Amino acid sequence: MIEYDGHVHSPFCPHGTKDTFEDYIKQAVKLGWKGMTFTEHAPLPPSFDDPVPDKDSAMDLSDLNHYITELQNLKEKYKNELDIRIGLEVDYIEAYEEETRLFLNEVGPVLDDAILSVHFLKINDRYTCLDYSPGMFNEAITASGSLEAVYDRYFSTVLSSIKADLGSYKPNRIGHITLVRKFQKRFPASFPCLQKVLPILTEVKKHSMTLDVNGAGFIKPLCGESYPSSDVLRKAAEMKIPCVYGSDSHSYKQLGSGYVKLKDQVPLTPPAVYPE
Repeated sequence: MIEYDGHVHSPFCPHGTKDTFEDYIKQAVKLGWKGMTFTEHAPLPPSFDDPVPDKDSAMDLSDLNHYITELQNLKEKYKNELDIRIGLEVDYIEAYEEETRLFLNEVGPVLDDAILSVHFLKINDRYTCLDYSPGMFNEAITASGSLEAVYDRYFSTVLSSIKADLGSYKPNRIGHITLVRKFQKRFPASFPCLQKVLPILTEVKKHSMTLDVNGAGFIKPLCGESYPSSDVLRKAAEMKIPCVYGSDSHSYKQLGSGYVKLKDQVPLTPPAVYPE
């Protein structure tokens, strides 16, 4: 049985479903869970231009207060049935650290939990959304010169996110650190990845951070594995890095994604109260 799901989206996600908060909550209660964190995509920095066609990568800033207020009410309503935590999935975007820090300083006091993730890569002074589509990923390969260069750029950006000074409300959990493999069945890597990820694990350990162990990759048709992948999870377990299960659900029907396959690979812990 799942105790906690630390990575759940909501009806406030513009590229997700319109399943209500209570759809997710009632499903979790039905499954006998102890708790969950709603981690909607935080509003992007105001000066950042979302590179996806519909500009729908994240919640609009005008919706943020409504998102938090709804969750505060539901947290109280279901307090005897489910530990509901109010969170955000915050994007780390190279060169937007100051705007991100200012945002976190403002919203951090009302959050219970948060994830820091990389979705956007800066390649040749332009930004691309790494996981938007196979077509956009292929454009990143062309712009970078090779698939391996995209992997290296992604992993170096994740490493930068861990080292970045984002203030006292910086999220303590690093999201889906092998997301770059989302389209691996179409763009298979001919090079080993574990060695590329080891510096990330070392920094996570050094900074006493935790990992988002994300089951969403199992249901992505071109991926078929978790984020991180099993070899990385084995190394994380060896290094005794705390790992938090996340379904990364964008529908209540996706709750529990990949959990059965993940629970025997690495010890899974509840998300810590945020900030540490």
